[in-house]
Amino acid sequence: MTTDTHLSTTDYARAEQMLAPYRSRRVPRVTPHWIADGRRFWYEAGRRWVLVDPAAGTRHDAFDHDRLAAELSRATGTAVVASDLPVASLEFDDDVPRFSALGGRWSFADGTLTRLDDGPTDPFELPSPDERWVAFRRDGNVWVRSAETGDETALTDDAEPGVQYGALTDAMSSRMNLRRLGLRTIFLAFWSPDSTRLLVHRLDERGVAEQVLVESSPADGGRPVEHRFRYPIPGDEAQATMSWAVIDVAEGTVVRQDEEPRPIVHPVTLTHVWWSGEKGEAVHHLRQSRDARTLELVRLDPSTGGTTTLVQETGETRVDPTPQLGEPPMVRVLDSGEILWWSQRDGWGHLYLYPGGSDEPVQLTRGSWLVRTVLWVDEDTRQVWFLATGLVADDPYARQICRVGLDGTGFTRLTDDDLDHDAESPAEGGHLLDRASTPAHAPRSRVLGGDGQVLVELEAPTTDALVELGWSPPERFRTTAADGRTPVYGLLWRPHGFDPARRYPVIDSIYPGPQIHRAGPAFDSAMPGTGEALAALGFAVVAIDGRGTAGRSKAFHDHSYRHLGDAGALDDHVAAIRELGLRYPWLDTERVGITGHSGGGFATARALVSHPEFYSVGVATSGSHDARVYVTMWAEQYHGDGDPLDLATSELAGNLRGKLLLIHGELDDNVHPYQTLRLVDSFVEADVDVDMFIVPGVDHSLVGRSHHVVRRTWDYFVRHLHGTEPPRFRLAALPAPQGLAGL
Repeated sequence: MTTDTHLSTTDYARAEQMLAPYRSRRVPRVTPHWIADGRRFWYEAGRRWVLVDPAAGTRHDAFDHDRLAAELSRATGTAVVASDLPVASLEFDDDVPRFSALGGRWSFADGTLTRLDDGPTDPFELPSPDERWVAFRRDGNVWVRSAETGDETALTDDAEPGVQYGALTDAMSSRMNLRRLGLRTIFLAFWSPDSTRLLVHRLDERGVAEQVLVESSPADGGRPVEHRFRYPIPGDEAQATMSWAVIDVAEGTVVRQDEEPRPIVHPVTLTHVWWSGEKGEAVHHLRQSRDARTLELVRLDPSTGGTTTLVQETGETRVDPTPQLGEPPMVRVLDSGEILWWSQRDGWGHLYLYPGGSDEPVQLTRGSWLVRTVLWVDEDTRQVWFLATGLVADDPYARQICRVGLDGTGFTRLTDDDLDHDAESPAEGGHLLDRASTPAHAPRSRVLGGDGQVLVELEAPTTDALVELGWSPPERFRTTAADGRTPVYGLLWRPHGFDPARRYPVIDSIYPGPQIHRAGPAFDSAMPGTGEALAALGFAVVAIDGRGTAGRSKAFHDHSYRHLGDAGALDDHVAAIRELGLRYPWLDTERVGITGHSGGGFATARALVSHPEFYSVGVATSGSHDARVYVTMWAEQYHGDGDPLDLATSELAGNLRGKLLLIHGELDDNVHPYQTLRLVDSFVEADVDVDMFIVPGVDHSLVGRSHHVVRRTWDYFVRHLHGTEPPRFRLAALPAPQGLAGL
């Protein structure tokens, strides 16, 4: 077989176009924005805005793009074309589009463009449903502003250093990134349906130990700047705590939850809360114990602060309300008083219905598969629509749209194919937006009715624009785990210009979970753009979900419990790549690299020292290399009472034989840079060589300088795994992917 050839700037330029922001613009994804009561929605596709009415079965331009381009050009003196309208922050007010463009805020009614005095809605201010009030946080307290008069009123007055309302914890608030983007910290609060009250949490971080970051190169060119954060770690007695409060806006009264504040170790807890009833007769929220082995549904009386535990579930390992951390919890309190509840108590993830006043639930779904997402509950017809995985014979991760009665009868698959169906529904239900895809086929989007019938066809993009750049779809593969019996799944990207007569080095693009899985069967799986870009540089790339990651059976996920240091079953990754090497002789399994970010950075360094005979080159970015000194959740909830030493990659530092580049942002307030520095210290102590790059001025996601980090990563693999000298090439700063704001 032939040997590697030198890479050129053309190869790098092609790889750059595979990165997520550019890739997403070539194959747009339909993201619905529901209007008012959820009966209609709009979406953006290829710089065109489309309005959809599922009940009428129609889709059409949300406005006259040509007329708007002409009107914007006339009003601003700037040439605007219909194919690239600079529209942002679009919303509809009585069917009139309002948006930001070219430094102004505009409305466009009946072909007439009007400049507005108001700006776009501040994402950290919360208008009431009746639009009479705007809630916000000032100096830690809750305030409201009258939309009519502009008068502002403080609703709380007891904030102090370490105590504030509606805030995220210091350890998980991305303060450094928000500062870089010129944004304030997030304000979380929830208006009652009748706009009379605010539900907000009171966060108390007093007594929590501090960590310090040093900004070496401030914008003013002055002395280095110290940044302090409250940052608890596993085993600390002092943790952030929270309690709920209900504020009557007109009266200015505060009703506080009548329980002692509870520890909070991850901010997702703050979103697992909702008002119930037409006017907000009750508040319901989920809470987990500090070790996450108990999950409770609690009813809060907003008039008294009294609480009642409605459901409590306890397990030997984590008890979660959804398969993956951060997804909407699969809990519904019905008007009848019944409770729809998701549980893994039978070893899978299924739906249960708790009758009012009874502790014995009825199991609605069952079998060796799991419910992934609840889409829509119709209490009138007594049915629930949901996504399920494990029903497609060849892939346990492929999602299908299903329906079942609230008595457990009438289970129906509304989709019965081998596609992955990424569906969602408005809160009110009534229809489903279905995006069906495979790793090779871009999402075909359409609106479905309750029986699975097609109401409106939306988009069916092709991959032609990617293919023209040398892209080929990844192969979905199945191999066997290191135990010799468990099937594991992944994706394999062939190098651009693939020639089976050549031998290609392999890169494992890793994220080990355990809170999510990485390599699904959808078109946009496995952090889109990462694998494609490396494939454009002549590498074969794999993404693998080993045992211990989420999305399958409870036993599969619990493989990582007490064994978090195994980094997503690295032995499964080794076994899978070796099996693929026997299957495909063009894979050079003597030259295997690995790379990842955050938990993937941890897994990368771990791979180089735990499997030094297999992995020879690694680039670890923002790695959480020692969960003993990381935020509390990972060690206490995902490692449990496992051996703490298993969490420290430094314990294996002396095993390093390959080339390892450690990259970290100096202002990473999530995974602090001392994680990387402590690991480097262990390599120095072991007298083994390692490369390190600290990026000034950036946080965990490296926003603003990520393009430089990407290029340095490519160069490292080209030089040490490909075996040639990289070309001199500079990537442009990365734009935001279409449809995404921020990260």
